[in-house]
Amino acid sequence: MARYLMCPPTYFTVSYEINPWMDTSVPVDQAKAVAEWERLRDVHRDLGHTVELIDPLPGLPDMVYAANGATVVDGVAYEAKFSHVERAAEGPAYLARLAELGFHPHEAAETNEGEGDLLLVGDLLLAGTGLRTSREAHAEASAVLGREAVTLELVDPRFYHLDTALMVLKGLDGGPEVDVAYLPGAFSGPSQERLRDLFPDALLATEEDAAVLGLNAVSDGEHIVMSARAPRLAGALEERGYTPVPVDLPELLLGGGGAKCCTLVLRG
Repeated sequence: MARYLMCPPTYFTVSYEINPWMDTSVPVDQAKAVAEWERLRDVHRDLGHTVELIDPLPGLPDMVYAANGATVVDGVAYEAKFSHVERAAEGPAYLARLAELGFHPHEAAETNEGEGDLLLVGDLLLAGTGLRTSREAHAEASAVLGREAVTLELVDPRFYHLDTALMVLKGLDGGPEVDVAYLPGAFSGPSQERLRDLFPDALLATEEDAAVLGLNAVSDGEHIVMSARAPRLAGALEERGYTPVPVDLPELLLGGGGAKCCTLVLRG
């Protein structure tokens, strides 16, 4: 069973625009956002997983997107260092909470946005760049977390983090059996070639799947907690032997996040 860290959306709103999903002219129903988040938390728990919590802080509306707060592998917590000043205070807050939970904290020198752009699959660390996380952070994360980093360049602003364009289906706990799903068009040509070489049997998503953040999902190797608005992708996952668990998060989607964005995986 997995262990996750989540943050209640107590202060969630869209008060600035730092990705194409955000529109300050569209009001957020805060009560609905809380209800959506509570449903997601309960789904994780109902599947048998442990959910740890971090207290939300005033003035940090995006803190609900816990996956961006750090990357945790083998008991080491590699701090996020955000590219936008609006989110800068989140990194230290998450690192402090992870230290409280018993993880070894490591402050970041390079710009990275946590598990949003650093995804463990088997013994590799898939590392996104081009829109948020710097290439220099890939080398730093590799050294800190003890995994070879594979640089993947994102080219579509809608998919500003790796976890919006690629989903780890198996191997997210570092195990030898690996499987992924991804949207080829979200990546540069050379990165598409690298993905084909690494994962020749990967499930290829469509624009329709990705446009509702269908790939921003949480897998435990069997169950896929994912957007209820991506039925084609859910069907493809079922054919592959997985069990989709649909959740609908329309208010949280207004900030550009789905199930995975709200869920930081704690390993070790």
